[in-house]
Amino acid sequence: MKTIVINASPRKKWNTAEVMQAAQKGAESVGAETEYVNLYDLVFKGCRSCLICKQKDKTKGKCYWNDDLTPLIERIFDADCLLIGSPIYFGQPTSEFRALVERLIFCIMSYDDGSSYYTGKVNVGIFYTMNAPLEFYESSMKDSLSSTEFLFSFLNGEVISHPVCDTLQVHDYSKYNMAGFSQELKERQLVLQYPHDIEKAFEIGAKLSK
Repeated sequence: MKTIVINASPRKKWNTAEVMQAAQKGAESVGAETEYVNLYDLVFKGCRSCLICKQKDKTKGKCYWNDDLTPLIERIFDADCLLIGSPIYFGQPTSEFRALVERLIFCIMSYDDGSSYYTGKVNVGIFYTMNAPLEFYESSMKDSLSSTEFLFSFLNGEVISHPVCDTLQVHDYSKYNMAGFSQELKERQLVLQYPHDIEKAFEIGAKLSK
């Protein structure tokens, strides 16, 4: 089994990275070969609408734009599992996350009948890290994020998402204009809830990489 693990956060050593490293360990615990990618290290754009992937004389299920993202897309198509995590900005994953989804899914989506050209199977685990509490995620964000999760169904595998809520944003809130948040409450969540999210990431990584 081959599992691609993607950190779609600009931070390499914070909440999302820790969650994805836990998911990677879960995948490795069941014997999967893993590759870890910091998405912000790559130089790429979203879909350029060149439509080469839709030309009749071109091989289907391939992104033809040449940049750092293209070989990663190919490795995802060759993998058995994709584990990807992103912080939530204004109710949505990061722009790099969305650009990856555009490129990854558009080239396998048929414009004839809306089906998927992709004939393989990649299980997908999606992790959302956010400052918002779980109640707000459930009432105001879960439904809108489900449209992103639907797009990953074009990879023909199982899709599981997990929210990591009410996260600690910085070590010392007193240094920032963040009076709307309580560091005490954030640190309480860090002790009481965050370890369970790390454990859940491990479990999902293992489940989807079997």
